[in-house]
Amino acid sequence: MTNSEKQGPLEGYRIIELAGIGPGPYCGQLLSDLGAEVIVVERPGARMDSIDLRGKRSITVDLRKEGAADLILHLVKTADALIEGNRPGVTERLGVGPDDCFAVNPKLVYGRMTGWGQEGPWSSMAGHDLNYLSITGALYAMGDKAGPPPPPLNVVGDYGGGSMFLAVGVLAALLRAQKTGEGEVVDASIIDGVSSMIHLVRSLAAFGLWTNERQSNLLDGGVPYYRCYETADQKYMAVGCIEPKFFTIMLEKLEINPSEFGDQNDQEKHAAQHAKLETIFASKPRDQWAQLFDGTDACVTPVLDYEEAAQHPHNAARQALIDDGVRVHPAAAPRFSNAAVQTPMEIPKMGGDTREVLSEAGLGDAEIDGFVDSGVIEAND
Repeated sequence: MTNSEKQGPLEGYRIIELAGIGPGPYCGQLLSDLGAEVIVVERPGARMDSIDLRGKRSITVDLRKEGAADLILHLVKTADALIEGNRPGVTERLGVGPDDCFAVNPKLVYGRMTGWGQEGPWSSMAGHDLNYLSITGALYAMGDKAGPPPPPLNVVGDYGGGSMFLAVGVLAALLRAQKTGEGEVVDASIIDGVSSMIHLVRSLAAFGLWTNERQSNLLDGGVPYYRCYETADQKYMAVGCIEPKFFTIMLEKLEINPSEFGDQNDQEKHAAQHAKLETIFASKPRDQWAQLFDGTDACVTPVLDYEEAAQHPHNAARQALIDDGVRVHPAAAPRFSNAAVQTPMEIPKMGGDTREVLSEAGLGDAEIDGFVDSGVIEAND
């Protein structure tokens, strides 16, 4: 099979995405990147042409209008999955909740993305990434012990605990639906996902290898061989030589006498070791250190900003980031040996596929014109 003949592994699957923000749209992007046809149902009004829209088809529907629910259910009949990120009960009130959808397509996978989950005392309460992280134990474990935990961008909660777990849930449910012919609801919540992701902390704590004090543990900056150091040009190097053999290589490259430096895991020497490494790394610019450690097993690497990352030789060699002339796209991930997953670049025009999608779903021109006249849809083809 040639590359030109290969298709994404989700080729042939149709996903309806009710437009939202954050983890829901990113999940839709992941599914689209893997070859699924994703039809995003957008609300009328302005929108930002963000990367998570790439590769999707766009229709514009005012779900508050009479007849809008019937239109969505018509699309659901031929869909494999629907994903939405509203508060619990919203899609039910709009007439496109799980029961409404299962009535027209019993095999549908109905993916729901929330912060707090579909049930529980906080399920209907507003929140954002930082709030969801705050009750999982993950946020408390991050940052300098001398100050408050820092917001760790929304890659941990929204996209790690949210989008990724929704994608896994949808894919798992699709596999079961293929075997059984039965659809189901996937309740993906950020707090559940993040709670799952910090399993290592709980495992280490069970063996007395993790304390509840920030910056006092193996992976939170509490040891001198697993943290970042400032360089002479106010940039940073990441030191992550946990294994003794890698730690030894770091000492060799820094021309540090191991006997004078002390044992790697001697906690009484950690303060002095940290101070020594601070002094050494502060003596040269970051890129000089990066060149010294390049290609070694010392586990010492430069800390790049997002603009520099696109130019790094390793990222460039893998084409991990692709510039389309307007924005820099992350390449579709993961990669497959039997499927040439092409990174989509095109951002659809808002509502630009409305007529085409509805026509493919079996609606005639007169019906589509009626929906336009009633304000249910905006056809911007």
